[in-house]
Amino acid sequence: MDRPTAAAAEGRFARWRGRRTARVVTWAARVAGLLTILSLLTPLLRRRLQPATWFGLPPEVPLVGSVVVATLGVGLMMLATGLRRRKRRAWQLAVVACVLLVVSHVVGRHALVPTVVVLVLLAGLLLTRREFTALPDPVGPLAAVRVVVQMLLGGFAVVALLLLVRPSLLEGRPSTGEILAQSALSLVGVSGPVQFRVTWFDDLTAVLGLTFGIAALVLGGYFLLRSAEPRRTLTDDDAGRIRALLAGHGRADSLGYFALRPDKAVVFSPSGKAAVPHRVVAGVALASGDPLGDVEAWPGAITEFLASCRRYGWVPAVLGCSEAGARVWAREGGLDALELGDEAVVDVATFSLQGRSMRTVRQAVSRVRRAGYDTTVRRLSDIPADELEHLRELVARWRGSPAERGFSMALSRTADAAADPDAVLVVATAEGETRGLLQFVPWGSDGLSLDVMVRDPAVPDNGLNELLIADLLGACRGLEVDRVSLNFAVFRSALERGEKIGAGPVARLWARLLRTASRWWQIETLYRFNARFGPVWVPRYLVFDAVRDLPRIAVAAFEAEGYGGRPPALLRLLRR
Repeated sequence: MDRPTAAAAEGRFARWRGRRTARVVTWAARVAGLLTILSLLTPLLRRRLQPATWFGLPPEVPLVGSVVVATLGVGLMMLATGLRRRKRRAWQLAVVACVLLVVSHVVGRHALVPTVVVLVLLAGLLLTRREFTALPDPVGPLAAVRVVVQMLLGGFAVVALLLLVRPSLLEGRPSTGEILAQSALSLVGVSGPVQFRVTWFDDLTAVLGLTFGIAALVLGGYFLLRSAEPRRTLTDDDAGRIRALLAGHGRADSLGYFALRPDKAVVFSPSGKAAVPHRVVAGVALASGDPLGDVEAWPGAITEFLASCRRYGWVPAVLGCSEAGARVWAREGGLDALELGDEAVVDVATFSLQGRSMRTVRQAVSRVRRAGYDTTVRRLSDIPADELEHLRELVARWRGSPAERGFSMALSRTADAAADPDAVLVVATAEGETRGLLQFVPWGSDGLSLDVMVRDPAVPDNGLNELLIADLLGACRGLEVDRVSLNFAVFRSALERGEKIGAGPVARLWARLLRTASRWWQIETLYRFNARFGPVWVPRYLVFDAVRDLPRIAVAAFEAEGYGGRPPALLRLLRR
């Protein structure tokens, strides 16, 4: 078993030491870069930047040198993010930048303070070189070179074309060589041999050239330092091992079955008795739910997952883990936890449509039944193949888009009896036509978790989902199911607190903001819908490494759940 040992404690200390080292080096790089840039703006330094100080070189060299120094300063500040993730390539580039800065400071007789700071940073980088081991994206170098060349050639061509098509705005008749030299120097913000009749045209070509040059630097640095984003596939072998863990321990977590999504990867503990399924999005290794398998083996799986994150420079995060899972993540990984919302779990034995609290659901169910709707509740293994194929076609047509919402509580496939024979399908029909359906996946041997809720867009939302859920709960005894997990309600407790008598201004304001956000995302709607069935609210947590990572985690989570994230145009560029 993967019990906590002295080696595990030593590993936690090593992770803590590595994070502290990376944090110190990161801030040192930022300070060194900022001081380098500021040093170019001081009047004292500007007086020293004379051609004589560059050993009698041509007059253009000091200006070029200033641009090089400024670029290196900006580069150090950009590299700080890679250093924080302990990337080996960021460390290598930071060492090269420091050496070049020291040489330029000495040759250019720059101010003493930035020189000393850069020297200290260089020494720190060399002394801590073993802490920077994260691997880059395998296609990073080629992509970075291609992007840099494309941006520089694009800027060069644009400036050269402007100079060639508007010769009337230039002094004299500059040669083709002078125009090409002017175009190339504009990429680094340096004036060339061409003289202009009007100032605005000089400014326009300079701004365009420098913009392309900066874009080449930024995009090239991103592609060179970005974290690997592996192809999203779950192998048959991994799926088989996950099913074995679910067979033995699937009852523990209602989100466990969703680990079988085909776009997830999985990391197993050394003993193979536990695993952490996840997906890498925007440099974030996004796990969901609790680790799979034996609780006593969770620490080993968590250690392996965090080691994988360090190896590739990913930001670790967990969406929707339980309170017990959050405690293990905090203890074994040194991560923080934030309450994200509540899962609605209905106890089949106590559920009934009778009583005042169920009046809304009861009325909705009766109204839909009077409209001629009927339902069937069956496991996928009991449904004929041709009917399943018809249902899959209906779901695809109703959705109207290949983009699917859901990650932590969605399986990404519907009515697949070969892959999910124990899943349960609840189908509503009227006048012989299918009008809506729900799919539930197994939660151990005696539970179900809601996966798909979809209906014909032509059918008004008049209680059809209430009918489907009520009939499912009524059929659970025949299916030998004792509990059913419904939708996840984000920030439910915050909404509830804001509505209580005597709630403070902060609680009321937070609840009001959540209700406003519900116009775009179903925050309050899902809470109200789930509450109709009298569920037990089970808190779920977001686990993360550092507060500064939360914006990035939010982008990754929104993209994984299908609610936005990186724009499609940017994704196409990044996947080139």
